Amino acid sequence: MTISPRPLKTAIVYPDSDGAPMAESDPTRDYLIYGVETLNQHFQNREDVYVSGNLFIYYQQGVPSAVVAPDVFVIFGVPNHPRMSYKAWKEQDKLPDFILEITSKTTQAQDEQDKPIKYAHLGVKEYFQYDPSSDYLKPCLKGRRLVEGKYQEIESTLLEDETVSIYSAVLGLELRIMAGELRFYDPSTDTLYPNYTEMAVRLKQMGIKLEVTENALLQSENARIEADNARNEAENARIEAENARIEAENARIEAENARIEAENARIEAENARIKAESEKQEIRERLNQAIKTLQNLGLTQEEIATTLNLPLAQVQEYCTQG
Repeated sequence: MTISPRPLKTAIVYPDSDGAPMAESDPTRDYLIYGVETLNQHFQNREDVYVSGNLFIYYQQGVPSAVVAPDVFVIFGVPNHPRMSYKAWKEQDKLPDFILEITSKTTQAQDEQDKPIKYAHLGVKEYFQYDPSSDYLKPCLKGRRLVEGKYQEIESTLLEDETVSIYSAVLGLELRIMAGELRFYDPSTDTLYPNYTEMAVRLKQMGIKLEVTENALLQSENARIEADNARNEAENARIEAENARIEAENARIEAENARIEAENARIEAENARIKAESEKQEIRERLNQAIKTLQNLGLTQEEIATTLNLPLAQVQEYCTQG
């Protein structure tokens, strides 16, 4: 019997960032922020809706390369709280229901070919693309809906004022292109969600200085960053403790492996001894049988010893025992 050593455990790292910029251009950044902020506002009273953007989503445990990072996404059925990254296996295997990519000619191949295949495989119910510069999408807004595992393009509506509108059944909102600009519209309340410039105008009309709002937002953002930093420190401490535990476990496993190897060597030596003893016994039985046969034929002890090339004492011992 041989005992197999146990394999060593290694920690799997899921990075929160790849070190690349959040967006490749100002329009991409602006509409990414607009999309996330608007959808956060729309679902602000829902504790089971998570809205984010440009965040790593890991969809297969143990495979850090199984990751996507949509510009804007919405996930229903999970708690609404900040995350450094999203790991599906820790979230009841929930994945995005809605994704919006701010696309351009440089990302056309990925957004038009690779991502639809991947997002359909992940079960993303709706996949939208917005091309702020109209590099290749005409019209610059495109929506797809998952039907029996494949995406079908959602039909757009052209309003009287030349506004292009596509209804998202997942969000319950319309995505509109007004003078080339992306807007979210809530048909249930007849609400058009404003962008940064429009919000500044509204605040000015209300007599509120945008700087005051910006300061409040900045303070809120600083508080969020501090909370994130504290969470990161706690997570780093947890990872260090986990690494220390894994190192101790590896040391224990190495010691166990050494013990197993020593035990295997002992077992092999014992097996060799047993085999040698068995072979020795088998030889002894054959000689005894030969002596008995010759004795039955009437040979003397001296003749038997000469015939079998054995010491006379051994033959005499057998005859005495027999």
